[in-house]
Amino acid sequence: MPELLVTDPSTGQPVGRLPESDAEELVAAARAAHAGWSRTSPGERAASLKGGARRLRAATDDLALLQTREGGKPLGDSRGGVEAGIGAVEQYAELGPLHRGRALQGSWGATDSMIRVSRGVAALCLPWNDPVAIACAQIAANLVVGNTVICKPSEKTPLATGEVIRLLNEELPAGVLQLAVGEGALGATLAAHPGVDVVVHVGSVSTGRSVAAACAARGAKAVLELGGKDPMIVDAGVDPGWAAEQAAAGCFANAGQICTSVERIYVHTEVADAFLDELVARAKALRVGPGTDATTEMGPMIDDHQRATVAGHVDDAVDAGAELLCGGSPVEGAGSYYPPTVLSGVRPGMAVVEEETFGPVAAVQVVDSFDEALSLADGTGYGLAAVVLTPDMDHAQRAVRELSVGTVKVNAAFGGAPGGAATPHGASGDGFGYGPELLDELTRVRVVHVEPPPSAHAADLG
Repeated sequence: MPELLVTDPSTGQPVGRLPESDAEELVAAARAAHAGWSRTSPGERAASLKGGARRLRAATDDLALLQTREGGKPLGDSRGGVEAGIGAVEQYAELGPLHRGRALQGSWGATDSMIRVSRGVAALCLPWNDPVAIACAQIAANLVVGNTVICKPSEKTPLATGEVIRLLNEELPAGVLQLAVGEGALGATLAAHPGVDVVVHVGSVSTGRSVAAACAARGAKAVLELGGKDPMIVDAGVDPGWAAEQAAAGCFANAGQICTSVERIYVHTEVADAFLDELVARAKALRVGPGTDATTEMGPMIDDHQRATVAGHVDDAVDAGAELLCGGSPVEGAGSYYPPTVLSGVRPGMAVVEEETFGPVAAVQVVDSFDEALSLADGTGYGLAAVVLTPDMDHAQRAVRELSVGTVKVNAAFGGAPGGAATPHGASGDGFGYGPELLDELTRVRVVHVEPPPSAHAADLG
């Protein structure tokens, strides 16, 4: 049986191997398990997830280390992702039994309602940048509403997700949750398979469009969270040191490999010089190294291919007239390292402005007004998220109302209340990918009208 080799991006050395999966076997097992699982009460399904969450929590350290070894992120960040994933399992275990339809006003003597029913078999095609957190949330949401799940993690980071699935399966019936191991072709086969009823894809725009087309061709549901080119606006009047701190977090966390990383910065000329000085200082001070080193603040890129994409965007920008203020050259030696990089003088048309970079690059354009920043921020086809740093609440409200994105964060690069959910705009996807609303996406609505039989009706009238 073919095997998938997983390597450590910090060293390029092997971390582990997994046997590749057969799509037909996975779908057949999931379909066979669905009848029993969908008839299991929501409370029982939730209890199984709670038991799984306890097993995951006991393995937190091991899961975090495995995720770091295969993905490269600093161990503290990795642990945070694992804990977030476990929290998502626990939250959906609580939300599932509360998920409800609605009663309708029908005729006297009749009962009318809209009920939620499972869709069937769910295929999850998930990314490598936060594999445990994303897998845990999507698995739990699907299982708690009665779907059976085939989870395909990225071929770059399948090990920690595989361990999550192994631990959860200790609480679940056979076939309800399965790991799909393979390259992108396996995900494409699952997305197009007539035995799969819903596909959740978190990843690139190009792959997401292929998933959407495959699902549309056969009437299956697709939930898509795709790429972003998230802007940050740094308005006049902000403290430049604080703004640089927010920008550094937004651009360099997980080496810029977060779905909602800041990829474009529009800074008002009034604070631009001080802001750039502070941002460069923060970029140069970041400790880059293996994720397993406790002093590391930024790990490697996921692989050399992604590093080459980032380097290409930076080189293209410099060739087109942008100024390289720091970074900008792949780190020599073992591992897929790229330094925190700051560019000034970028402009529309450059790849680093128009295309998803997904790396530790702060691409900065100086603007003369908030109106100009707002217009440029909305100047791409993406619409995942945006950050606005401003002391002006009128400007903040305009950003909330006018930016065509799913999430607007005012005066914080990251953050948000539990339970919030957004739909991406434009090329960034479609559907609620998290929060309580995800349960709606993963179920169908059935309208029910019940009347008593004629004899009972006549007896009632008599």
